[in-house]
Order: sequence, then C-alpha cells, then structure tokens
Amino acid sequence: MNAVPPTGKTQLRVGRLVKAHGLKGAIKLELYTDDPEGRFVPGATFTLQVPESSPWHGKPLTVREFKWMNSHPVAFFEGVDDRDAAEGLIRAILWVDEDAQSSPAEEDAWFDHQLVGLDVVRDGEVVGRVARVDHLPAQDLLIVKVRDDEVLVPFVKAIVPEVDVAAGRLIVTPPAGLFEELADDADGADADGPDGGGADDADADTDAEPPTSA
Repeated sequence: MNAVPPTGKTQLRVGRLVKAHGLKGAIKLELYTDDPEGRFVPGATFTLQVPESSPWHGKPLTVREFKWMNSHPVAFFEGVDDRDAAEGLIRAILWVDEDAQSSPAEEDAWFDHQLVGLDVVRDGEVVGRVARVDHLPAQDLLIVKVRDDEVLVPFVKAIVPEVDVAAGRLIVTPPAGLFEELADDADGADADGPDGGGADDADADTDAEPPTSA
C-alpha cells in the first residue's frame, strides 16, 4: 500500500532500474506508469528507494534523457555518467510525490492506493477485496483477498469493466473457474474421504493426464 504523509502527498512508484545499458550510464527501466514520456521528461526528479549503504541513499535522481532502444525504455540520469555508476543503481525503485486527491492523467487509470481496499463485486455479490496491485511487464494484476486465499485477477477491461472508487467497489466478469476453483478445492477434499470413493477413482484414472490450470 502507498503511504500518505501528513503533507497531503502520496508517494507513487513509477519505475525500477533493472539493467545497465552500454558504457555511458544508460539504464533500462521497468515501468509502473502508462505515461513514461510524461513521467521521464528531462529534469523530472525522483525519490530513490535504495539500501542505506548505497551512496545514493537520501539523494534525488534527475532525468537527463529518456528514449526507447529495441522496444526497451532506457534513461540517462544526472550524475550517472558511466557503466559503473549505472550498476550502482540497479534494483533502485523510483518514486514521485503526487497529490493524494488527484487522479492519473491517463484515461481508465488509477493509482494503487485508489484500488487497494475496494470491494470486488461479481454478479451483484461481493466476492473479495483488493489487497494489493502487482505491476508485471505484460499487465497489472489485482491481488484479491477471498477468505484466507488470494486470487490473481488481470487488470484488463475485459475482466474488470468498471471501477467505482467513490462507491468503494469494482466490478469483475472473470472467466469461469477464476473464483470457483477455491470452492472446488474445498469440495474435492470432502469427496476424497472414506465415503467419497476418492481412492477407487484414483486407481481407475491412473492413465489420465493431470489437469492443467486455467
């Protein structure tokens, strides 16, 4: 979850430095924003999340240049002039301060802190609550807490057609089995008891291929 300091600002994670590129200090980025050209303009400054032992601890990082190289986002930063300096920043996470009441510039985009805690509604019934958001290269995932389990829901329009922050909920239209498999697992445990015939069924199906996950 994103912390909200007393200043009324909330910190937003916008990227991670993943690999030095070339000899002149360029660094490949893992992006957590839908507007990289807007976030990584020359002069943009970030707060760094690095170990306390790092010489960069407590220092800001300012963009000198941002570009795409072979479809990968790459940035040059002030004070990072060679590969050795770039290597010292690998795995650092970049944060910016954003007004807690503002909304992202992108259409159909929400900050993590707006999504965490929302009720997840399917067919008019609450099935869980958003526990966190995981940002992956391919897509974002909503981690939905369902009782003592977690369900990973791809944060795409086809599966999450509506987000209503004001109402504290989002609507999901998941593929069959995404939530039901939790109930199926519980039912399956009972069916394999002494009276459920589980052992006999297992002997009969020895040659069957194991099921694959959805």
